[in-house]
Amino acid sequence: MSLQETYTSLGLSDFEYDRILELLGRAPNHLELSLFSVMWSEHCGYKNSRPLLKRFPNSGARVVQGPGENAGVVEVGEGWALAFKVESHNHPSAVEPYEGAATGVGGIVRDILAMGARPVALLDSLRFGPLGEEKNAYLFREVVRGIGGYGNAVGVPTVGGEVEFAPAYSSNPLVNAMCVGLIRTDDLVRSRATGVGNLVVLLGSKTGRDGIHGATFASDELTDESESKRSNVQVGDPFAEKMLIECCLRLHEEDLLVSLQDLGAAGITSSASEMAAKGGVGIEIDAQKVPLRESGLEPYEVVISESQERMLAVVEPDQAERVLKLAERYGLVGAVIGQVTDHGELRVKDGGEIVGSVPVEHLADAPICDREVLRPSYLDAVQRLDLAEIPRPDDYNEVLLEILSHPNLCSRRSIFEQYDHEVGADTVVAPGADAAVMRIKSTNLGFAVTTDGRGRHCYLDPRGGGGATVAEAYRNLSCVGAEPVAITNCLNFGSPEKPEGYYQLSECIEGMAAACEALGTPVVSGNVSLYNETESGAVYPTPVVGMVGVLKDVGHYATPAYKREGDMVVVIGSGSRASLAGSDYLEVVHGRVAGRPPTPDLAAEKKVADLVREVIRSGLVDTAHDVSSGGVAVALAEMALTGGIGFEYSETELEMIGAEHALQTLFGERGASFLVAVPQERWDDLQNALSNVPYDEVGRTGGDRFRIGSLVGVSLQDLREAYERDLFGLPGGAEVTH
Repeated sequence: MSLQETYTSLGLSDFEYDRILELLGRAPNHLELSLFSVMWSEHCGYKNSRPLLKRFPNSGARVVQGPGENAGVVEVGEGWALAFKVESHNHPSAVEPYEGAATGVGGIVRDILAMGARPVALLDSLRFGPLGEEKNAYLFREVVRGIGGYGNAVGVPTVGGEVEFAPAYSSNPLVNAMCVGLIRTDDLVRSRATGVGNLVVLLGSKTGRDGIHGATFASDELTDESESKRSNVQVGDPFAEKMLIECCLRLHEEDLLVSLQDLGAAGITSSASEMAAKGGVGIEIDAQKVPLRESGLEPYEVVISESQERMLAVVEPDQAERVLKLAERYGLVGAVIGQVTDHGELRVKDGGEIVGSVPVEHLADAPICDREVLRPSYLDAVQRLDLAEIPRPDDYNEVLLEILSHPNLCSRRSIFEQYDHEVGADTVVAPGADAAVMRIKSTNLGFAVTTDGRGRHCYLDPRGGGGATVAEAYRNLSCVGAEPVAITNCLNFGSPEKPEGYYQLSECIEGMAAACEALGTPVVSGNVSLYNETESGAVYPTPVVGMVGVLKDVGHYATPAYKREGDMVVVIGSGSRASLAGSDYLEVVHGRVAGRPPTPDLAAEKKVADLVREVIRSGLVDTAHDVSSGGVAVALAEMALTGGIGFEYSETELEMIGAEHALQTLFGERGASFLVAVPQERWDDLQNALSNVPYDEVGRTGGDRFRIGSLVGVSLQDLREAYERDLFGLPGGAEVTH
């Protein structure tokens, strides 16, 4: 193999190889080239996205730790803080879905653990191709199994998430995992290596060949050859992870750690070099001292292996024996594999021989790629939509049942029942609501968390869709009464080397950043997953937002379920007309992804959501749901089904709508809209509270039927049979034309 073939096979460009020569002043050996390969991959180095990420706001009143550490941290109150982050495991899940999803969960848990926090909640955000295709159904089934198999065993509840299906995700699933951890504000651990002469200790499982060059693999497009890269996918052991969690928290409790870092992408290489770069020091690693699962590993394989359930700690020499004894007590492997130095390099030894040495500042500073931006030509075609040409349905009952039974809108019960969401006994609002709610023991405090993504919207309007993604998360937290405080995000996009793809990334970030600023939800952590493409094309641009909110009194929350018969149901924030452009109705009923969805009105989003939150906190409202996918009709049906109580739409409201606007009012989509329910005796109180926002009384709860005048009249049983579908046995997904 020629020199060029060698470095290009490792994912390095000609420019990058020349840059390495310039930085080192010499040719790198194979080990050093491997170090650069993994650290300068997009997965580790963010070389395509770093300039764009600067657009995000990062500071806020509750922010304790922003980007730059293993996870972001926000203050909750009474000395408590939350550490949280979301990351992708898309490429591994495409070729080995069970292990890819499982190790995605394991990796995000260790990111939280590295901050010194106890992981207390997991969520996910998933995308697959239509379930009617056998491979997509297989990927979906195995990914969900992997998430449940790892999360349930590791003892962290999976409390929420979302999933959607579209042809754009065929053979390239998106598997994003989020974790939230709880910690005392004063007890945070950072990953900065300090103290020349301090020891580097590897804790957890033994090291094998699994995951070698996984970071490079995750920074390339998926092709028919990707199946041959199964060895790039790590293998997880959740029981070892559980022991690792308890061991690291015990080490932290006994104040035995100088710093701590998880071993994820690029293994020892990324952890050691990042710790050293942050501390302005060097680190030496002896490959012979790393406990191995199998014999015959070369030093370069040892330091870039992505074997799971491992953490890297820096400890003072006189504490090393205690650290190793605790590791043994928890059934883990512990070994001193190196030390902190003052030479500023990541130096790899094989016994006493130095086999590679690179300045950590070079490894941690991947060269920025200057990419061309070009508005995709497809936007002109897909945004053209004459709404007047959309025919009114002959049978609204049939339309409602068809939409409710679609894989994108039907019940997720068949998924979340595979996850343990009650372990730890702190789950207040379980999966199935707008957001999960968790209590903080021995306090009145709680927190809420949600994940949201709007890939179709971002495909049709990247900037508007980016803003709408943040706004939807803000609404979902407000629906349960939580004050949204910060977000983490995972940016799932196609190749940045294609100008049209880079346009989507840039515009979505711009829309998200504007929404974060308007709503006061800074970005404190995140992940970028690019090159989500197959030979058939790129996935929808799919930024996923994980948002965290705070409840000062966890006893005051709302859920979507109708609680009582005779309640008044009100839509709040109905000032803007709903639109069928880019709607689920248009896709499900007419098989079209087209139009330009309404641009989010961020000022209205904040005003209305803040008001809804206040009426929940005051105890006036205990039933709330946002109007989103499927429009008002679907949201009302979901509330009826969740509560097991029927609903009748107001005849007066129907007359005001008029027959010509009924379709878009019922099934059109818009932002800044909520549905709430209150008892008749509290109606005056609610009207007084809503005096500064538009609202309409849309109906009353009661009975066992769901009625919208003469348009819809179905029993709750019929609704339930449509909605409660087993996604694992469904041939589904509309044939969509682009």
